[in-house]
Amino acid sequence: MRIYNRNMVLEDGRVAARRRERARRRSMVIGVIGEVLVTGGAVVVLFIGWQLWFNNLVLSNSQQVEAVELQQSWDKGEGVAAVPLERADPGEPLVTAVPANAVNFGTLIVPRFGADYTRPIAEGIGLEDVLNKRGVGHYPGTQMPGEVGNFALAAHRTGWGSPFLDMNKLQLGDSIYIETEDGWYRYVFRSLEYVSPTGVGVLDPVPQQSGAIPTDRIITLTSCNPLNSVSERIIAYGVYDTWYPRAEGAPAEIAGLAQVEAAA
Repeated sequence: MRIYNRNMVLEDGRVAARRRERARRRSMVIGVIGEVLVTGGAVVVLFIGWQLWFNNLVLSNSQQVEAVELQQSWDKGEGVAAVPLERADPGEPLVTAVPANAVNFGTLIVPRFGADYTRPIAEGIGLEDVLNKRGVGHYPGTQMPGEVGNFALAAHRTGWGSPFLDMNKLQLGDSIYIETEDGWYRYVFRSLEYVSPTGVGVLDPVPQQSGAIPTDRIITLTSCNPLNSVSERIIAYGVYDTWYPRAEGAPAEIAGLAQVEAAA
Protein backbone atom coordinates (compact mmCIF):
# COMPACT_ATOMS: atom_id res chain seq x y z
CA MET A 1 0.00 0.00 0.00
CA ARG A 2 1.44 3.35 -1.12
CA ILE A 3 1.01 6.33 1.10
CA TYR A 4 0.96 9.76 -0.60
CA ASN A 5 1.95 12.96 1.05
CA ARG A 6 1.54 16.49 -0.20
CA ASN A 7 5.04 16.67 -1.79
CA MET A 8 4.48 13.44 -3.68
CA VAL A 9 1.19 14.71 -5.10
CA LEU A 10 2.84 17.92 -6.24
CA GLU A 11 5.69 16.01 -7.85
CA ASP A 12 3.29 13.68 -9.68
CA GLY A 13 1.41 16.72 -10.93
CA ARG A 14 4.59 18.30 -12.28
CA VAL A 15 5.55 15.04 -14.01
CA ALA A 16 2.15 14.76 -15.65
CA ALA A 17 2.32 18.39 -16.75
CA ARG A 18 5.75 17.83 -18.33
CA ARG A 19 4.44 14.77 -20.13
CA ARG A 20 1.48 16.71 -21.50
CA GLU A 21 3.81 19.50 -22.65
CA ARG A 22 6.11 17.04 -24.42
CA ALA A 23 3.10 15.39 -26.08
CA ARG A 24 1.81 18.80 -27.18
CA ARG A 25 5.19 19.72 -28.64
CA ARG A 26 5.44 16.40 -30.47
CA SER A 27 1.99 16.97 -31.93
CA MET A 28 2.98 20.45 -33.06
CA VAL A 29 6.19 19.17 -34.67
CA ILE A 30 4.35 16.34 -36.44
CA GLY A 31 1.70 18.82 -37.60
CA VAL A 32 4.32 21.21 -38.96
CA ILE A 33 6.15 18.37 -40.73
CA GLY A 34 2.86 17.18 -42.22
CA GLU A 35 2.02 20.65 -43.49
CA VAL A 36 5.51 20.99 -44.96
CA LEU A 37 5.20 17.63 -46.72
CA VAL A 38 1.75 18.44 -48.09
CA THR A 39 2.87 21.88 -49.25
CA GLY A 40 6.07 20.43 -50.71
CA GLY A 41 4.11 17.74 -52.55
CA ALA A 42 1.75 20.33 -53.99
CA VAL A 43 4.69 22.46 -55.11
CA VAL A 44 6.35 19.45 -56.76
CA VAL A 45 3.15 18.52 -58.59
CA LEU A 46 2.66 22.10 -59.77
CA PHE A 47 6.30 22.34 -60.85
CA ILE A 48 6.11 19.10 -62.82
CA GLY A 49 2.88 20.24 -64.46
CA TRP A 50 4.37 23.63 -65.29
CA GLN A 51 7.56 22.03 -66.60
CA LEU A 52 5.63 19.65 -68.86
CA TRP A 53 3.44 22.49 -70.16
CA PHE A 54 6.41 24.81 -70.61
CA ASN A 55 8.52 22.10 -72.24
CA ASN A 56 5.66 21.32 -74.62
CA LEU A 57 5.29 25.00 -75.53
CA VAL A 58 9.03 25.45 -76.08
CA LEU A 59 9.25 22.37 -78.29
CA SER A 60 6.18 23.39 -80.29
CA ASN A 61 7.70 26.80 -81.01
CA SER A 62 11.07 25.23 -81.77
CA GLN A 63 9.55 22.80 -84.26
CA GLN A 64 7.66 25.64 -85.94
CA VAL A 65 10.85 27.68 -86.28
CA GLU A 66 12.77 24.66 -87.57
CA ALA A 67 10.12 24.06 -90.23
CA VAL A 68 10.18 27.68 -91.36
CA GLU A 69 13.98 27.69 -91.55
CA LEU A 70 13.87 24.54 -93.65
CA GLN A 71 11.33 26.10 -96.01
CA GLN A 72 13.43 29.25 -96.29
CA SER A 73 16.45 27.14 -97.27
CA TRP A 74 14.47 25.93 -100.31
CA ASP A 75 13.52 29.43 -101.46
CA LYS A 76 15.39 30.09 -104.70
CA GLY A 77 14.39 33.75 -104.82
CA GLU A 78 11.68 33.29 -107.46
CA GLY A 79 9.07 34.86 -105.19
CA VAL A 80 5.91 33.20 -103.95
CA ALA A 81 2.98 33.06 -106.34
CA ALA A 82 -0.53 32.00 -105.33
CA VAL A 83 -1.39 29.11 -107.62
CA PRO A 84 -5.13 28.19 -107.72
CA LEU A 85 -6.20 24.65 -106.86
CA GLU A 86 -7.79 24.24 -110.28
CA ARG A 87 -5.08 24.46 -112.93
CA ALA A 88 -3.41 22.49 -115.70
CA ASP A 89 -2.15 19.05 -114.77
CA PRO A 90 1.47 19.45 -113.57
CA GLY A 91 2.33 15.89 -114.55
CA GLU A 92 3.82 13.13 -112.44
CA PRO A 93 5.13 14.41 -109.10
CA LEU A 94 8.82 14.31 -108.37
CA VAL A 95 9.71 11.87 -105.61
CA THR A 96 12.37 12.85 -103.06
CA ALA A 97 15.12 10.35 -102.33
CA VAL A 98 14.96 8.69 -98.90
CA PRO A 99 17.28 10.59 -96.53
CA ALA A 100 19.39 9.26 -93.67
CA ASN A 101 17.81 8.66 -90.28
CA ALA A 102 16.76 11.78 -88.32
CA VAL A 103 17.44 14.07 -91.31
CA ASN A 104 14.71 16.62 -92.13
CA PHE A 105 13.46 16.33 -95.71
CA GLY A 106 10.03 18.00 -95.66
CA THR A 107 7.45 19.95 -93.74
CA LEU A 108 3.84 19.16 -92.88
CA ILE A 109 1.26 21.93 -93.40
CA VAL A 110 -2.32 21.34 -92.24
CA PRO A 111 -4.62 24.41 -92.42
CA ARG A 112 -7.14 22.69 -90.13
CA PHE A 113 -4.50 22.70 -87.37
CA GLY A 114 -4.02 26.48 -87.62
CA ALA A 115 -3.31 29.17 -90.20
CA ASP A 116 0.41 29.10 -89.38
CA TYR A 117 0.76 25.40 -88.61
CA THR A 118 3.86 23.79 -90.09
CA ARG A 119 6.17 21.12 -88.67
CA PRO A 120 9.40 19.55 -89.92
CA ILE A 121 9.37 15.93 -91.10
CA ALA A 122 12.43 13.80 -90.41
CA GLU A 123 13.26 10.29 -91.51
CA GLY A 124 12.62 7.67 -88.81
CA ILE A 125 10.35 7.29 -85.81
CA GLY A 126 12.91 7.03 -82.99
CA LEU A 127 11.76 8.75 -79.82
CA GLU A 128 14.96 10.50 -78.77
CA ASP A 129 16.25 11.58 -82.18
CA VAL A 130 12.97 12.30 -84.01
CA LEU A 131 9.57 12.20 -82.26
CA ASN A 132 10.69 13.82 -78.97
CA LYS A 133 12.76 16.41 -80.80
CA ARG A 134 11.92 17.07 -84.45
CA GLY A 135 8.18 16.48 -84.11
CA VAL A 136 7.02 14.42 -87.10
CA GLY A 137 8.71 11.23 -88.25
CA HIS A 138 8.45 9.21 -91.48
CA TYR A 139 8.07 5.45 -91.09
CA PRO A 140 11.09 3.84 -92.77
CA GLY A 141 10.05 1.49 -95.55
CA THR A 142 6.88 3.40 -96.42
CA GLN A 143 6.71 5.55 -99.52
CA MET A 144 7.91 9.13 -99.96
CA PRO A 145 5.70 12.17 -100.79
CA GLY A 146 4.03 11.82 -104.19
CA GLU A 147 5.06 8.18 -104.58
CA VAL A 148 2.52 5.46 -105.35
CA GLY A 149 1.81 3.63 -102.10
CA ASN A 150 1.58 4.78 -98.51
CA PHE A 151 3.47 7.81 -97.16
CA ALA A 152 3.14 7.22 -93.40
CA LEU A 153 3.96 9.65 -90.60
CA ALA A 154 3.97 9.52 -86.79
CA ALA A 155 3.95 12.20 -84.08
CA HIS A 156 2.84 12.81 -80.50
CA ARG A 157 -0.60 14.18 -79.62
CA THR A 158 0.35 15.21 -76.07
CA GLY A 159 3.77 16.42 -75.01
CA TRP A 160 6.92 16.96 -77.05
CA GLY A 161 5.31 19.77 -79.00
CA SER A 162 2.03 17.88 -79.61
CA PRO A 163 2.25 18.05 -83.44
CA PHE A 164 -0.82 15.82 -83.92
CA LEU A 165 -2.92 17.18 -81.06
CA ASP A 166 -5.87 18.05 -83.34
CA MET A 167 -5.88 14.96 -85.54
CA ASN A 168 -9.41 14.11 -84.41
CA LYS A 169 -10.63 17.49 -85.74
CA LEU A 170 -9.83 16.74 -89.39
CA GLN A 171 -12.85 16.93 -91.66
CA LEU A 172 -13.62 15.28 -94.99
CA GLY A 173 -11.94 17.23 -97.79
CA ASP A 174 -9.36 19.01 -95.59
CA SER A 175 -6.02 19.67 -97.26
CA ILE A 176 -2.83 18.07 -95.98
CA TYR A 177 0.27 19.52 -97.62
CA ILE A 178 3.77 18.11 -97.69
CA GLU A 179 6.46 20.57 -98.74
CA THR A 180 9.88 19.44 -99.95
CA GLU A 181 12.64 21.10 -101.89
CA ASP A 182 10.79 20.14 -105.08
CA GLY A 183 7.48 21.77 -104.17
CA TRP A 184 4.15 21.12 -102.44
CA TYR A 185 2.15 17.87 -102.49
CA ARG A 186 -1.55 18.14 -101.68
CA TYR A 187 -3.40 15.25 -100.10
CA VAL A 188 -7.11 15.33 -99.22
CA PHE A 189 -8.29 13.92 -95.90
CA ARG A 190 -10.68 10.99 -96.22
CA SER A 191 -11.24 9.20 -92.91
CA LEU A 192 -10.19 8.34 -89.36
CA GLU A 193 -9.62 4.87 -87.98
CA TYR A 194 -8.83 3.60 -84.48
CA VAL A 195 -6.65 0.52 -84.05
CA SER A 196 -4.72 -1.31 -81.35
CA PRO A 197 -1.01 -0.48 -80.85
CA THR A 198 -0.20 -3.67 -82.78
CA GLY A 199 -2.30 -2.64 -85.79
CA VAL A 200 0.64 -2.24 -88.17
CA GLY A 201 -1.56 -2.98 -91.19
CA VAL A 202 -2.13 0.77 -91.46
CA LEU A 203 1.44 1.03 -92.78
CA ASP A 204 0.93 -1.36 -95.71
CA PRO A 205 1.30 0.17 -99.22
CA VAL A 206 -2.48 -0.32 -99.39
CA PRO A 207 -3.50 0.27 -95.75
CA GLN A 208 -5.02 -2.79 -94.05
CA GLN A 209 -4.64 -4.89 -97.23
CA SER A 210 -1.46 -6.89 -96.81
CA GLY A 211 0.10 -7.95 -100.10
CA ALA A 212 -2.12 -5.74 -102.25
CA ILE A 213 -0.42 -3.87 -105.10
CA PRO A 214 -0.90 -0.10 -104.66
CA THR A 215 -2.24 2.11 -107.41
CA ASP A 216 -3.06 5.20 -105.33
CA ARG A 217 -0.89 7.65 -103.47
CA ILE A 218 -1.93 7.61 -99.81
CA ILE A 219 -0.86 9.61 -96.77
CA THR A 220 -1.31 8.09 -93.31
CA LEU A 221 -0.92 10.02 -90.04
CA THR A 222 -0.61 7.97 -86.85
CA SER A 223 -0.61 8.92 -83.18
CA CYS A 224 -1.64 7.70 -79.72
CA ASN A 225 -5.22 7.82 -78.51
CA PRO A 226 -6.96 8.91 -76.35
CA LEU A 227 -5.07 11.95 -75.10
CA ASN A 228 -2.48 11.14 -72.43
CA SER A 229 -2.81 7.44 -73.20
CA VAL A 230 -1.14 4.79 -75.37
CA SER A 231 -3.98 2.27 -75.23
CA GLU A 232 -4.81 2.63 -78.93
CA ARG A 233 -3.82 4.50 -82.09
CA ILE A 234 -5.71 7.14 -84.05
CA ILE A 235 -5.12 6.96 -87.79
CA ALA A 236 -5.90 9.62 -90.40
CA TYR A 237 -5.93 8.76 -94.11
CA GLY A 238 -5.67 11.08 -97.06
CA VAL A 239 -5.50 10.63 -100.85
CA TYR A 240 -3.10 12.45 -103.18
CA ASP A 241 -4.70 15.19 -105.26
CA THR A 242 -1.94 17.10 -107.04
CA TRP A 243 1.43 18.73 -106.61
CA TYR A 244 2.86 22.22 -107.13
CA PRO A 245 6.42 22.50 -108.49
CA ARG A 246 8.36 25.08 -106.52
CA ALA A 247 9.07 27.17 -109.63
CA GLU A 248 5.33 27.70 -110.14
CA GLY A 249 4.63 28.88 -106.61
CA ALA A 250 2.66 27.72 -103.59
CA PRO A 251 -0.99 26.60 -103.55
CA ALA A 252 -3.34 29.56 -103.04
CA GLU A 253 -4.71 27.94 -99.86
CA ILE A 254 -1.34 28.30 -98.09
CA ALA A 255 0.28 31.07 -100.13
CA GLY A 256 -0.12 33.50 -97.21
CA LEU A 257 1.89 31.19 -94.97
CA ALA A 258 4.54 30.77 -97.65
CA GLN A 259 4.81 34.54 -98.11
CA VAL A 260 5.28 35.08 -94.39
CA GLU A 261 8.03 32.45 -94.38
CA ALA A 262 9.76 34.04 -97.36
CA ALA A 263 9.72 37.44 -95.66
CA ALA A 264 10.92 36.13 -92.29
